[in-house]
Amino acid sequence: MASACTEGLDTGFATLGYAKVGVLGIVQGITELLPISSTAHMRIVPAFLGWQDPGSAFSAAMQVAALAAVVSYFWADVRGFAVGSVDAIRRRDFQDWNFRFVVWIILATIPILIAGELLKPVLNACHSPLRTLTVIGIACIVMSGLFVLAEIYSRPKRTLENTTLKDAMIIGLAQTGALIPGVSRSGSTLTAALFRDLTREEAARFSFLLGLPAIAGAGLKELWELHKAHLDAHGWSVLAFGLLIASLSAFAAIWGLLRILERFSTWPFALYRGLMGVFLLACVFFGWLPN
Repeated sequence: MASACTEGLDTGFATLGYAKVGVLGIVQGITELLPISSTAHMRIVPAFLGWQDPGSAFSAAMQVAALAAVVSYFWADVRGFAVGSVDAIRRRDFQDWNFRFVVWIILATIPILIAGELLKPVLNACHSPLRTLTVIGIACIVMSGLFVLAEIYSRPKRTLENTTLKDAMIIGLAQTGALIPGVSRSGSTLTAALFRDLTREEAARFSFLLGLPAIAGAGLKELWELHKAHLDAHGWSVLAFGLLIASLSAFAAIWGLLRILERFSTWPFALYRGLMGVFLLACVFFGWLPN
């Protein structure tokens, strides 16, 4: 089904109701933080179930759920960096590790802010050309190939404490790829971190911490856009329910990702994403799903 629009924003989720949004919240929460592309799944699942497309505004607003999950799961890290940075500023110790890492995260977020502003006219617009199954399918196949290359050529031995500003900026640049549906923010940053020879667990940790400003900015900005678009009370209540469900499933997704990386590396994701991309392109070619 086609998406609904509210003053130019894609707001199909408002017509779905609580039960359907709850199901999609689970899907969104899990796939948002796993490197498998939430956008791809949010196009496929509603289409096969015959539901209204929840729209790109739903996916963007769900960043708030991802933010809650990442902050709560990595609370010790978040608190340590925040308290350590404030203490470093108070002592004027600008070589302090906590302070430097926070500054690196801020600097590494600048590329996606610039790219996001440049792509703003098409990112969450109704019938966005970036949200087609063809684009998503190609992105999935490309990311699958990058996972394979990372597994073959990386030498995972470095930890977060061994990282540099150069590492942060490279991973920050990779994060801009997440603006293309199908790439996945966690997928692009995780892959870049692996190419920088971080261990798989530390690469995931770096990926999540580095993404906090971008995740927070994208989610809160979308909530503000929905407010300006005068989303009605029913739409807000449906969205709030979806956020609650998505935050719980996102927390579980982080736990699952770290366990998978510890036991199996990224090969399961490389295989899954490759098959996903081929399947999406086949859906378009044979007309099984609208592009």
